[in-house]
Amino acid sequence: MQIGTRWSVGDEAPKSLPLGIRQAVGEEERVLRDLEADTEGWGWTLTFLEGEPVVTLDDGTVITQVDGETQVTHES
Repeated sequence: MQIGTRWSVGDEAPKSLPLGIRQAVGEEERVLRDLEADTEGWGWTLTFLEGEPVVTLDDGTVITQVDGETQVTHES
């Protein structure tokens, strides 16, 4: 069993995450800064689905890695 974690927007993502996911988190945060989005109190949640990391932002953005490829989906 793997335990997830939570961290605030702007804080460093856990080093245990694959590099591609950490890079995607950084890119999403850059976009939010560029949009001057108010992310006060927002956070990322790391969970695991079938042993694979799933990172979810409070706005519904989800970052996963499938077959070594990082995928980012945004809530519509």
